[in-house]
Amino acid sequence: MKNRNLSNRQLFNLNFGYFGVQIAYALQSANISRIFATLGADPHQLSFFWILPPLMGMLVQPLIGKWSDRTWCRMGRRKPYLLVGAIIAVLVMAFLPNAGSLHFSTRVFLGLNMAMWFGLFSLIFLDTSINVAMQPFKMMVGDMVNEQQKAKAYSIQSFLCNAGSLVGYLLPIFLTWIGIANEAPEGMVPASVVTSFYAGAVILIACVLYTFLNVKEMPPAEYAEFHGIDTAKAEEKKEGLFSLLFKAPKVFWTVGLVQFFCWAAFLYMWTYSNGTLAFNCWGGATDTASAAYQAAGNWVGVVFAVQAVGSILWALMLPRFKNLKTAYIVSLLIGAVGFIGVAFIHDKYLACVAYFLIGTAWAAMLALPFTLLTNALEGNPYMGSYLGLFNGTICLPQIVAAATGGLVLRAVGGAQSSMLIMAGVYLIIGAAAVLLVKVKTKYNQQ
Repeated sequence: MKNRNLSNRQLFNLNFGYFGVQIAYALQSANISRIFATLGADPHQLSFFWILPPLMGMLVQPLIGKWSDRTWCRMGRRKPYLLVGAIIAVLVMAFLPNAGSLHFSTRVFLGLNMAMWFGLFSLIFLDTSINVAMQPFKMMVGDMVNEQQKAKAYSIQSFLCNAGSLVGYLLPIFLTWIGIANEAPEGMVPASVVTSFYAGAVILIACVLYTFLNVKEMPPAEYAEFHGIDTAKAEEKKEGLFSLLFKAPKVFWTVGLVQFFCWAAFLYMWTYSNGTLAFNCWGGATDTASAAYQAAGNWVGVVFAVQAVGSILWALMLPRFKNLKTAYIVSLLIGAVGFIGVAFIHDKYLACVAYFLIGTAWAAMLALPFTLLTNALEGNPYMGSYLGLFNGTICLPQIVAAATGGLVLRAVGGAQSSMLIMAGVYLIIGAAAVLLVKVKTKYNQQ
């Protein structure tokens, strides 16, 4: 039973919904700074708009993991959360890009106009719902795939993730190319961005429904047999989240340290790429209502798409490494070169090269942490809870980076390009932290 292999089609079906979820995530990542800058946010405020979404994810994900560990119903174990998260994400995607078009009053509260407050709360719900929809895919691989196929399953997930990113990043510039307006009155988001969110919402729900209808999760007895779990003992002693965190395997913490620096670096990329490219490659553009700034906003989608291509190609290379730690270190160092290079490039096409290199780090971040952790948790009945808790290593660094972003920006001279240099430094530190990771394949060996 434990050596049962899934077919390639089964592995694909298990992960396909991730393609749609990632389109939504890519649209958020590439356009949020652009949207809030358009609504009137100061560059020093931009990072603050990223605090609450990961904070919500940090609170919600462990609960989703804990609840889904105990959910056994006709629809499945993880799938109900997948569907609910997708439905909420679709609804929010219809409202978020329209924050500037809903005729809010110009009244300012705590330094933000009402349109920005509406956008902020929409962003909170969008990021939370995307995470609710995203997490079950990681859990289902841990639940349904044996140790021999796990790296392959996460590689397929990584491929679909980056393919979805590619679509999400390119939607605004594609829609501009076919004639949808990429400029709008001051304070309003261009139609190209708004329509991209609508299209992404439709694709998201279609992909999630495909996985929901084509994947059948294991019933409790089969699941226990597959993972070698003594259900009687598991029922005797139910662990709480804090207790699980205290007993987490060492890999949880060492990989989490690497994650801290990696996700802080990418938060800077998502926040400051638009301003950096507008200033460096569009003649010092800083007026958010200008055609140059909005053109740079579209180009952010292009370079992020190039990053996704780099990630897809590098994901094919990762299995060729005989040592996972070597693959991790090399990937992060190449990504660091890309980040630092962005700050010194003044040609939009050369910027694509730098973002292609950044894609190597992204490929490693998507595949290797979860491979290392789920292998270490094999046979543990709290797989979902641990994966939910592990999401904290994604959320916490984003919260810290967002909360301190304005201070760091001032400390490095106020140039948004300097934040990309800092991102490169963070990846170098993350690569050094990989040396602390001790690879184990069995939970009870930690």
